[in-house]
Amino acid sequence: MMETLLLPFQFGFMINAFAVTAIIAVPAALLSCFLVLKGWSLMGDAVSHAVLPGVVLAYLAGIPLIIGAFIAGMLCALATGFLKDNSRIKQDTVMGVVFSGMFGLGLVIYTKIESDVHLDHILFGNMLGIGAADLWTAAPIAVGVTLVLLAKWRDILLHAFDPVQARVSGLRVGVIHYGLLVILSLTIVAMLSAVGIILAIGLLIAPGAIAFLLTRQFRGMLAVAVGVAVSAGLLGVYASFHLDSAPAPTIILILTIMFLAAFARLQVQTRRATLG
Repeated sequence: MMETLLLPFQFGFMINAFAVTAIIAVPAALLSCFLVLKGWSLMGDAVSHAVLPGVVLAYLAGIPLIIGAFIAGMLCALATGFLKDNSRIKQDTVMGVVFSGMFGLGLVIYTKIESDVHLDHILFGNMLGIGAADLWTAAPIAVGVTLVLLAKWRDILLHAFDPVQARVSGLRVGVIHYGLLVILSLTIVAMLSAVGIILAIGLLIAPGAIAFLLTRQFRGMLAVAVGVAVSAGLLGVYASFHLDSAPAPTIILILTIMFLAAFARLQVQTRRATLG
């Protein structure tokens, strides 16, 4: 029995999967708190889909795929901001048009080239194929993003709730705004090889949403989000081995179950408070 339980830890590819999950879960969880409070959930979705043409073009140019992904993500974010500021269209509509257009462009380009990079690995990740190079790519990005968010969380929080008050307080709101977009793009790049484009949005939204339902203070929200993301990630990788399923979708499924449980808990508490 014990041998079966410990079996996943006897394989190098599983150890790498556990490691990359723990690495990317922390910055994704911290960032998800700000995205949820700022109402930028769709922005995370837009940027994650928009990196596809950047990945394909980087492959054609013979440069690291993460460079193309980062540039494409930033172009998407900047284009969304420009269109929002120079039209009457609401931001969510603009983001929907931009990210679907970028995603479609990436698919069209991909179908026209011969590539040894499988589309499924780009879209859904290849966590069990993670190597040392992927870990060394994700780790510095994760550490950098985590340190910036922990150091500047008060400024980012004020900007999320009241940009006008943030400007009056002397904060450089433009730097915070575009800095958050850079952090978002970098975090998606760090997650690209592990969970892929489509499933990255789950890690960028679910931990913050779950923590928002469970806590009332932002510091607690950050801590709960990290705990949720790390535990769901490690449990998902472990469970996928015994279920013979893909790790990334299993992680997202666990996060969804945790969200539903947190929502049910909140409803029970609300009903008790109403009746009591």
